[in-house]
Amino acid sequence: MTDDLARTLRACLPWTPTPVPEDIPHGDMPGDQVSIAPSHIAKATRLFPLLVEKLLSALGESGAGRAVVAVAGGSGVGKSEIASLLSFHLRAVGAGCYTLSGDNYPRRIPAHNDAERLRVFRQGGLRGVVESGQYTPERALALRRLGAAGADADPGRAADDPWLTVYQQAGRTALRGYLGTPAEIDFEELSDAVGQFRNGADAIWLKRMGRAEADLWYEQVDFSSVHVLVIEWTHGMSDFLHGVDIPVLLNSTPAETLAHRKARNRDGATDSPFTATVLEIEQELLASQAKKARIILSKGGDAMSYDEYRRAMAQTASGAHV
Repeated sequence: MTDDLARTLRACLPWTPTPVPEDIPHGDMPGDQVSIAPSHIAKATRLFPLLVEKLLSALGESGAGRAVVAVAGGSGVGKSEIASLLSFHLRAVGAGCYTLSGDNYPRRIPAHNDAERLRVFRQGGLRGVVESGQYTPERALALRRLGAAGADADPGRAADDPWLTVYQQAGRTALRGYLGTPAEIDFEELSDAVGQFRNGADAIWLKRMGRAEADLWYEQVDFSSVHVLVIEWTHGMSDFLHGVDIPVLLNSTPAETLAHRKARNRDGATDSPFTATVLEIEQELLASQAKKARIILSKGGDAMSYDEYRRAMAQTASGAHV
């Protein structure tokens, strides 16, 4: 880290936030809808000084004077908004910053990936029922009808049909083997881009992925004045992603993330039983990775220790009010 950058960051503490204009630059995911609310601003205001303290250490250890921050959390928790605000505040105090969306790096466009997730779940579920010896032509027909109605992942339908519980449990197991793995995401390509940044590259070709099959291209981004790369992504704490210095976890429950997704209207069928299943498995992944987080922020914007996070999630899982 250059002496000038160190002085710049130290000089901003204690920090007085710069007023946030209505429209600020956000991540590089094509067509992404970012709507910054007062709650996001309040959360970023609490988070920013904590991040600066971590950055001073990470930048000091970097030979190229660069650091990588990952803002992770469940779908719809506000990663895009918080990452955009952190980048805005870093630029405001004089630290060059770029916001990268990890959602540019799945192996399939969103519609195809959604279809693959569903295929993995259903294929795994069918195999589970067959291997348990409970598969019959009548149940095959029932599954086709439930699938056509988008209800085969609904646990409420399994209350009187134990074989459907077998189907759903086997489907979830198969889905866990796909979600957030290299089968779904090109971690290697993103890790390579992160490595180029950390090594001091002045320009990097970054992937862009839209929602149509032909919406795939690369854009060369100028990093010559960038000191901090902020990655906003559900899988920002994954063991498959290399080169992150400061993982930040924005905590939320599956119910809260589903509410966020509905309000944001990001994808179709956001309230489907299958979407709820995906969000629950995402939450399991985040919980397994949470120990790596250098900063954990509660839904209300309070910093949490890892032990506090575990207690909060345990209370949520037991149905207690958090």
